[in-house]
Amino acid sequence: MTKTAIIIPARYGSSRLEGKPLIKVEGKPIIQWVYEKAQMAKLADMIIVATDDERIFDAVKAFGGNVEMTSTEHKCGSDRIKEVVMRHPEISYIVNLQGDEPLIKPESIDEVIKNVKEVDNVDVSTLIRILHDENEIQNPNLVKCVIDNFGFAMYFSRSKIPFERNVGKADFYGHLGIYGYKRNALIKMTELPQSTYEQVESLEQLRALQNGMRIKTSVVDFVPVGIDTAEDLEKFKNIVSAV
Repeated sequence: MTKTAIIIPARYGSSRLEGKPLIKVEGKPIIQWVYEKAQMAKLADMIIVATDDERIFDAVKAFGGNVEMTSTEHKCGSDRIKEVVMRHPEISYIVNLQGDEPLIKPESIDEVIKNVKEVDNVDVSTLIRILHDENEIQNPNLVKCVIDNFGFAMYFSRSKIPFERNVGKADFYGHLGIYGYKRNALIKMTELPQSTYEQVESLEQLRALQNGMRIKTSVVDFVPVGIDTAEDLEKFKNIVSAV
């Protein structure tokens, strides 16, 4: 029986916010906030936190979550997820859900799953949102995406794309860092060498595109709150306290 798994890579070390998966907001560590959003998705069969840190392992166990230890040698979340997937031959579809996205919408997770399972000729699925703020469009920390007429990604960049020779002719899309993979696609991508565009832009998804893999996008209408800095943490706390 094939299964769909949401796998949440989580590590303790962070250059900007040390130990962020374990920082508590309203009495719950951030990793628990993310895990509970994953539990609300309707199309997943299992959820696994993948970590290399015993403190995170113990915290997930404490709130009743499913967690597996992985190697400390992994350079990125995709490699960590692959290690878990290789232990589970029953997993055919995988969602890479970032452990610092506590406000992700469960229905958006389901959209990622739906696309990777049901759309023809898809290897990977992901989410994008329309950008209106020129500061966001110009921000190199917010990855932009251009898509074809069928919603497949043509390119991702930290630059403003497309270049506006003629103003007002195209929408601008920002990328959200959640991915759905077919099992073989995840394994293939993690075993390929870094591509030239990936190295130039420091964007792992360009490895997939440059090697002919197809990435299906869906447009969503929410602005994510990823927690990378102390300022992000305070923003999240304010949002939670206002609910």
